[in-house]
Amino acid sequence: MDYTNGFIVVLLLVAAWFFYKKFASVKGLTELTSEAFAEQLKATKPSMLIDVREPHEFKNGHITGATNIPLSQLGSRLDQIPQEKTLFLYCQSGMRSKQAATKLIREGHTQVAHLRGGFMSWKGKRTR
Repeated sequence: MDYTNGFIVVLLLVAAWFFYKKFASVKGLTELTSEAFAEQLKATKPSMLIDVREPHEFKNGHITGATNIPLSQLGSRLDQIPQEKTLFLYCQSGMRSKQAATKLIREGHTQVAHLRGGFMSWKGKRTR
């Protein structure tokens, strides 16, 4: 095998690892459809609804009752997220909320759910 083939193999392995990390399920995270998210949010107490999008996205519309804690600020705002509450997370498409969930689970949160498809899939009440 020459260097070109070796480079291609390494590149393919790195790409496969990247896609696995981005799209693999997160242990301890519950993925919910819009309907299930709304039902469980309403039924689960105590809970906290967190929008992990940036403030300008939040201002353009969000789920009623959500607290805006952007993914970019999550690490510095962990003290605002009680350990004893069930967390319901969402973002625009579901990718950032999955990243936020991974971080929160690593920090010891055990009840974490996120909205599959994000705000784009939301069919419930919105606030503007």
